[in-house]
Amino acid sequence: MKLKDLPQNIKLRLITSFFNRIAFNAVMPFIALFFAHEVNKVFAGSLLLLSVGINFATNLVGGYIADRFRRKKVLLITSFTTFALLFLMTLCLIPNKRLIWLFTALYLIYVVSSNLGRPAMQAIILDSTTAENRKAVFAIDYWLLNLSISFGAILGGLLYMNHQIMLFSFLTVTTVFIAIAYLIWLQDDSIPTIEKQHDNILLDLISNYKTALMDHRFVKLTLGMMFIFSAEFSLSTYISVRLAETFKSVKIFGFEIEGVRMFSLLSFENTLLVVCFTFLVSRWTNTMNNKKSILLGLAVYGLGYTFLTSSNHFYLLLLFGALATLGELMYSPVFQTEQANCIPADKRGSYLALSGLGFNGASMISSGALILGAFLAPWEMSIFIGIIVMSGIALIYSALFYTGKIRLVFNR
Repeated sequence: MKLKDLPQNIKLRLITSFFNRIAFNAVMPFIALFFAHEVNKVFAGSLLLLSVGINFATNLVGGYIADRFRRKKVLLITSFTTFALLFLMTLCLIPNKRLIWLFTALYLIYVVSSNLGRPAMQAIILDSTTAENRKAVFAIDYWLLNLSISFGAILGGLLYMNHQIMLFSFLTVTTVFIAIAYLIWLQDDSIPTIEKQHDNILLDLISNYKTALMDHRFVKLTLGMMFIFSAEFSLSTYISVRLAETFKSVKIFGFEIEGVRMFSLLSFENTLLVVCFTFLVSRWTNTMNNKKSILLGLAVYGLGYTFLTSSNHFYLLLLFGALATLGELMYSPVFQTEQANCIPADKRGSYLALSGLGFNGASMISSGALILGAFLAPWEMSIFIGIIVMSGIALIYSALFYTGKIRLVFNR
């Protein structure tokens, strides 16, 4: 499927997200470094921990708002608010004596605003897709996501140290252009909104999520996703630290590669394979049914990350890194399609917000793996990651494909 053949909302989302992600990944991955330099490491760590809690809460509120009100209206309000906050944050960096405390307060409000609008945007995309084109849309979005992360990281690496105001200005300008694009071109089809059930807003929010939480199939999908993604997230936590400490330097074509560079090389390999082979693998998986594509992809993905966790050999690390990426390319677009098909049209905001908790859980597991790695040997950590991934595969299989019923036989 070609980009020009997609619905207008999908084209708008793919194009605007590409530039937004470039700008975001040029700035936000360096935010911890920024606060550590401007204040101290303890302050930076505490602030990031606080932002995780804010992400958790505002994501749930954003899902509720996306189902209660017109999604385009929610998106426009949060987009223009985000632009205003970024503009003020940029101004805080201009004086010789930077207004760091005001910048910090604005940053936390920015986290709230951006998270409130995210479920609305995701819901609009599902509103605009069909069961027939979702896999193609998710494959294109997955490809553009990885490409934009690469461009953003390169841009941020080149400009962060000496041109911070330029970077924040770039993010600010990109945000306002995206907000204007939503205002002009975003179509908000008449998807029914849910009615308020309780006068108390908190009770109404809880009641809204009760349906999603009672949907055992979707809860298992979210838990399965959490376990699966925790293996990938461990690459930037446990695996990166282990490589820095235990990987023995090797020389390739006269260039020395030590642990940190090995981690960077694995990240580069992942991005390169995604950019080059996403559509080739997608055409290959089109010859399979969804069940085979997801389960085979998850198995290859799990195999790659299980051995990547403990391997210290240069070529084996590259091999297992490639296997993990291949598995991700096989299962990811199909899984996203199957997940989207499980979500009721009138509760897409809430369901998508709930699924977002899987990412928070995956981050917690990967952070816990870093602590656990201080007490376990690398091969034991491989077993741990393998068990986590197998648990995720079992949950996803149970949610999507297991239809059998347990029968109890009583002897009389």
